[in-house]
Amino acid sequence: MKSASEEPVPLHEEFIYCCGAATHVLKCGPWKDLSKVESKNLPRLLFMIIPGNPGLAGYYRTFIQALYCGLNQQYPVWVVSHAGHCKPPSGMEMVEDTDIKELEDVFGLNGQVEHKLNFLKKNVSKDIKLVLIAHSIGCYITLEMMKRASELQVLRSVLLFPTIERIAQSPQGKLMTPLLCKLRYVLYMPVYLLSFLPEGVKASLVRFALRGMKTCDESSITTSVNLFSVDCIANILYMASQEMMKVVERDSTTIKQNLKKLIFYYGTGDSWCPQHYYDEIKMDFPDGDIRLCEKGLRHAFVLDASKEMAAMITDWLQDDLTKL
Repeated sequence: MKSASEEPVPLHEEFIYCCGAATHVLKCGPWKDLSKVESKNLPRLLFMIIPGNPGLAGYYRTFIQALYCGLNQQYPVWVVSHAGHCKPPSGMEMVEDTDIKELEDVFGLNGQVEHKLNFLKKNVSKDIKLVLIAHSIGCYITLEMMKRASELQVLRSVLLFPTIERIAQSPQGKLMTPLLCKLRYVLYMPVYLLSFLPEGVKASLVRFALRGMKTCDESSITTSVNLFSVDCIANILYMASQEMMKVVERDSTTIKQNLKKLIFYYGTGDSWCPQHYYDEIKMDFPDGDIRLCEKGLRHAFVLDASKEMAAMITDWLQDDLTKL
């Protein structure tokens, strides 16, 4: 595998409706449409990123570009935002999805699972195998997808910093649960007022908030400006409140059924997913591919370590890809 190239990478951007919710899709590679079964140019494999929360696709821009290059530009790499976690540019025409019904609670945790399954059903041929790369709460969503749609041709699922159990009991969860479940509405007014600031001022505020980082991905700064949208932040906080309440017990049954397809990657100082969660799942599944970070990467790796993470994943998947 080659390391991530510095050459320009073909990147296609779409804003669509999926299940009635605004959705942002970033696609790396020349393949823009993978739904046409009769096409002779369909790739054998799609790498699809299931984001954490906030689930803005832009946070993963550098990551998918580095991953695409690390894969020798042989396979498409897509990231699909969570439903409602995006602010479509003014004047950009939205593509209405008329084939899939609206979900009753598409912005909730269950709705986000169905949102991803419906996106795949509508946009990706059943003949294409999948590598699902999930981050944080995206790991819970991915396990649910595999549980609900066993017909998916999942070659591998890579679960990065997986928040798949006892989130509210984690150090960060104990701090955030009262805020998210009882006081999140208090945040809407300051966000509404800040939304009127010029874009340059918003970007400066983001840079100030991230000033403690030695290096910060520029696309993360640009993407974070979207957090000044009340609609966007309301959907993000609503989903987060459900995570605290609903992600309690680890789904060991689904993990056991798919163990050979799963790679887990836990952090050593992850306040959303403490190390003893790693110790316990490692003990319960001694034959699983369950790894502990030795590089000191943060839970929100997309802020400053996208290329490093992409390089590791391409290395992990080498054997699987050579067998295709």
